[in-house]
Amino acid sequence: MKALLFGASGMIGRGVLLECLDSDEVEDVLSVGRSKVDIEHPKLRQIIHSEFTDFSALKDDFSGCDACFYCVGVSAAGMSKEKYHHLTYDFAMAAARELFEVNPEMTFIYVSGQGTDSTEKGRMMWARVKGKLENDLLGMGFGGAYMFRPGAIIPKRGIKSRTPLYHNIYTYFGWLLRILEGLFPNSITDTTKIGKAMIRISTHGSENSIITPRDINEAAAV
Repeated sequence: MKALLFGASGMIGRGVLLECLDSDEVEDVLSVGRSKVDIEHPKLRQIIHSEFTDFSALKDDFSGCDACFYCVGVSAAGMSKEKYHHLTYDFAMAAARELFEVNPEMTFIYVSGQGTDSTEKGRMMWARVKGKLENDLLGMGFGGAYMFRPGAIIPKRGIKSRTPLYHNIYTYFGWLLRILEGLFPNSITDTTKIGKAMIRISTHGSENSIITPRDINEAAAV
C-alpha cells in the first residue's frame, strides 16, 4: 500500500507516520504539510505545501496513492466559526476533492472526534462543522471512507502534543489516563493503536464507517 499522510507534524499524525514506516503492509509514505518532520526513512517522501485550499499542483504525486490518512486538526477554543470552518472543513474537502478526481477507488480516513454531530444541528459549533465534514466525505463515493473518532488519546513512542493545554494534561495527568485506560479500555486509545488501525482498515476494510475507540483498539489488535 502507498499511503498519503496529512498532518504528520501533529501528535496523531506523527503516531500514524511511525506505524506506517514500521509496517510491512505500507510500501511508501508521502507526507504533505507546511513543514517537514524530523524523520528520515527510505519509505518516506515529504512535500512542503503551503496552500491547503488548492492541491492541484500535487495531482501527479497523489495519483499513485492507495489510502489517505488525514490527521490535520485544530482546537476550536477562541476561534470564530468562519475560521474554524475554513481550517477544518475547507482544508479537508480541498484535499478530498483532488484525491477523488485522481483515484476515486482509494480509501480516505479522516481523524474526527468524539462528540461530532452527524445531524449538523447541535449546540457545539465544532461538532456541527466536523459533522458536516464527515457527512460530505462519506457521501463523495470513495472506495472506502472512514471517520475515526478516537476520544481520549495517550501519546506513545515519545510523541508530545504541540497544543500547550493537551501537552500539560498528558504531562501531569498521563498517569490518570493510563488508569482510566485499564478501567475503560473501550473509551481510550493511543497514537500507536490509531496508526495500526488505520493501516488495518485501509487494507481490510470495516463494517462501520464511524470508527470508535473500541473499533480502533480492536483493529489494532488484529
